[in-house]
Amino acid sequence: MKITRVRTHLLDHKLEVAFESASMRFDRRTHVLVEIECDDGTVGWGECLGPARPNAAIVAAYANWLIGQDPLQTERIWATLYNALRDQGQRGLSITALSGIDIALWDIKGKHFGVPVSTLLGGRFRESVRAYATGSFKRDGVDRVQDNAQEMATHRDAGFHACKVKIGFGLDEDLRVIAAVREAIGPDMRLMIDANHGYDAMEAIRLGQRAAEYGIDWFEEPVVPEQLAAYREVRTRQPIPVAGGETWHTRWGHREPIETRAVDIIQPDLAGCGGFTEARRIADMASLHGVRVVPHVWGTAVHIAAALQFMAAMVPSPVRNNPIEPILEFDRTDNPFRQAVITRPIDHVNGVVAIPDGPGLGIEIDRNALREFAPKED
Repeated sequence: MKITRVRTHLLDHKLEVAFESASMRFDRRTHVLVEIECDDGTVGWGECLGPARPNAAIVAAYANWLIGQDPLQTERIWATLYNALRDQGQRGLSITALSGIDIALWDIKGKHFGVPVSTLLGGRFRESVRAYATGSFKRDGVDRVQDNAQEMATHRDAGFHACKVKIGFGLDEDLRVIAAVREAIGPDMRLMIDANHGYDAMEAIRLGQRAAEYGIDWFEEPVVPEQLAAYREVRTRQPIPVAGGETWHTRWGHREPIETRAVDIIQPDLAGCGGFTEARRIADMASLHGVRVVPHVWGTAVHIAAALQFMAAMVPSPVRNNPIEPILEFDRTDNPFRQAVITRPIDHVNGVVAIPDGPGLGIEIDRNALREFAPKED
């Protein structure tokens, strides 16, 4: 079996209502899928985290090292591609593009052997996972406090056991949002907060000290990802567990945060950290140091399926009669092509998501949706 073709598919949708995190503004949803075709007709699919067009350009550059290769040799291909651009990019677009390629190669490998990727990763510990609802961005033209509270109450009513709200817009307003959401969802639903690296260390510490009374499960990305000493200070000087990792790429990018306990929860993203090949190394390293793993997920159903396969194979840490189970980040923001790109959408039932059990990622792409959501002139 040899790789004969590498393609990318840009997806684009203009939002009716724009929304913001502390560090970014979204007036469109744009994502990129990777398609790798082999000479026997087998096709694998992956997805890259981050800006679609730049990722597509890097994938195209990598194609020169992919054509003619055996797609089953995922470790060899990963090392070849990483080394090809390592002098200019040990993180960033070179790794997010490599991640989409790696996911597609594991999809091919699973289809070739007729088993889910999770089986190839060592076996399935679970057939479903509980999901937590991600949303609560700052939407244009609405009262943020009331809007966030209403949205999270909707997720509670849909059966989600946990939700995550966006902060980083100013301490007083953020605390009003947190208080309103807690009141709306009640005392039993788990609540996480995500600053999208919108604070400096002093702000994050004050926020954590004041927000702790609302029963927060974790405080995600309190400061910019480069400031590992600030992460450690935030973790030490306020009581909420600290999470991060979606922008720390490869095992090298995750090593220091894990080894120095800069976080309590590490959040590698399958579409950003280096794909399955690298995510399993990161998870093993976290296990060595007693750091919990909760993968970050933001994208289409291809990304969701990859995360589910990975979580199916995550070894409980510690192994015990009632283990700590991973939970799936389930984006609830506006994205009409999120599930449309596959023929059988991945949805939740009372906040629980079944893990696909078909070969590879366990999904089938709807090519009509790829054409429908291809970029167009507005």
